[in-house]
Amino acid sequence: MLSDRLEAPWIEAFETVLRQCRAEAGMPVCLLSESQSRGLNVALAELAALRLGCRPFQVVMPSPPQTAPVPVRSTGASRALQGHPAALAALRSSPLILDLTLEGLLHAPELGDILRAGSRVLMVSNEHPEALARLVPRPEDEAPVKTAVKHARRSKRMTVVSAAGTDLTISMEGAVTAGVWGWTDRPGTVAHWPGGVVVSFPRAGSVEGVLVLDAGDANLTFKRYLERPVRLTLREDHIVSIEGEGTDAELMRRYLAAWDDRAAYAVSHVGWGLNPRARYEALAMYDRRDTNGTELRAFAGNFLFSTGANEFAGRYTEGHFDIPVRNCTIALDGEPVVIEGRLVA
Repeated sequence: MLSDRLEAPWIEAFETVLRQCRAEAGMPVCLLSESQSRGLNVALAELAALRLGCRPFQVVMPSPPQTAPVPVRSTGASRALQGHPAALAALRSSPLILDLTLEGLLHAPELGDILRAGSRVLMVSNEHPEALARLVPRPEDEAPVKTAVKHARRSKRMTVVSAAGTDLTISMEGAVTAGVWGWTDRPGTVAHWPGGVVVSFPRAGSVEGVLVLDAGDANLTFKRYLERPVRLTLREDHIVSIEGEGTDAELMRRYLAAWDDRAAYAVSHVGWGLNPRARYEALAMYDRRDTNGTELRAFAGNFLFSTGANEFAGRYTEGHFDIPVRNCTIALDGEPVVIEGRLVA
């Protein structure tokens, strides 16, 4: 169990990332959090900003009550702001925002308004700072992600196959693709730390085939490695069957059914991890309260498959799975970018 106290290397990690985001003396820096945020990370962010001579200020929102029919640990979109006019005015007036909410603003309805005002947003994933310090982004992380984004954006088709039985086809025409390397230094942009991932949000009706989650793959909503294979059949973006024996398949069937919402069965995004320092084994090393699983989303060579909200396909739901799948071969228009779980140089 890691101790929740301030450590000098953790302050230095936050300071390094703030420098990468072009924080400088005299700059207002908003620390956005909520009542259930990890207080240690908020304190570290404030101390790091002060060391750089910034003018940090805090916007703290009450964590909203849960309205979902099941426990929620991963939705991909913070509900903390609730359109609050005063909080939004403060966010729009800050050139740099450190987003320390539980879920992050990436798919929050307020994000577009904040970015249009010229603010840049760094989502600090709800990880223990020990993990954040291990995964401080480096300058050399940027180029591979940008290259992967360009490749995905110009492609028309993604295929994903594996020895476990995966055979998935994704139309990339009209898909919206984004990449994150761990910091943001331009107005009106958003990133998250840890970084090192590229994801595409396919248009409606773009995903067909079979995805086999093998023993050892991870379901990050449940924060567990799978013990037995689970076979997902997809038709027109939606999971139409979940086959498998044991706890993992049963958890998925029950959790998706509980939403009573077809959008919960739909594809949110697909992509692959590019971070050579992110570790697949990390989920085994932390208590569940100490990790949000972002490291596993980014470990190099995984196929990142996500279900739930996809605003680019007109689907909205809080039901959400993020599942990094190992040992896949991912190709764009027939050109492999990952071969059996290993990045192509």
